[in-house]
Amino acid sequence: MASKVELPVTDIGPTSGWVALRFGELWEYRELLYFLVWRDLKIRYRQTVLGASWAILQPLITMAVFTLFFGILVRLPSDGVPYPLFAYSGLVPWTFFAQGVTLSSNSLVANQALIRKVYFPRLVIPVASVASIVIDFAIAFVVLLGMIAFYGQPFSPAVIWLPFFFLLAVVAAVGVGIWLSALNVLYRDIQHIVPFLVQTWLFATPIVYPSSLIPETWRPLYGINPMAGVVDGFRWALLGSGAQPGAMLATSVVSASLLLVSGLFVFRRMERSFSDVV
Repeated sequence: MASKVELPVTDIGPTSGWVALRFGELWEYRELLYFLVWRDLKIRYRQTVLGASWAILQPLITMAVFTLFFGILVRLPSDGVPYPLFAYSGLVPWTFFAQGVTLSSNSLVANQALIRKVYFPRLVIPVASVASIVIDFAIAFVVLLGMIAFYGQPFSPAVIWLPFFFLLAVVAAVGVGIWLSALNVLYRDIQHIVPFLVQTWLFATPIVYPSSLIPETWRPLYGINPMAGVVDGFRWALLGSGAQPGAMLATSVVSASLLLVSGLFVFRRMERSFSDVV
């Protein structure tokens, strides 16, 4: 008679205190992360006429508006780069950040049925929301490369640093996103605050204007906005515009890291009550 096979037993219980981050769980549920990203992509472009073209149209239309008002009428400087290219090169990483924050902030509430029914690390949900925007970023970035060729702008040798600045944008988006997603479970006012926050944050970031307009002594403080370092560094690495990132970038790296680490701990702290409150 065959012996009975004993299946492993997992004891799931509420956490207590300031729990460990448990990154191993995210790796164990990597397939769930993949399927959530794929689902978000399909939902975002389902029953749309233009489909993924919106990933191009949104920054392009915004670029056209900024070029008209700030480039032609106001005549803001653009560090020697044609203003449309200057604006679009800032909008590509910014749009990734803004959409990632917007989608992830509401991700837990939008998936409340899933949270109530089955156990999995809840951190997967806001991370998947940010990850799903990577495809949009890639599409918009291809258009940016076309614009660089059209304007005959030479590539900067510092282009090898571009992945670092994109990673910094990911860290900032995930950090802000998990903070807001956790708070949105408890305080539904967050969903009304986020659009205003993103709109204000846009003009606090050097997209329509160069950071060279900021007095040099204030730039490290200005770098508390992590996207200031991202956008400035993105332009410097890709177009060679502006000065080499220094103290402002260092401040942005520290700021983004603090947002991510603090957001992870706060998220884990609040995670135990999500299924009861959401």
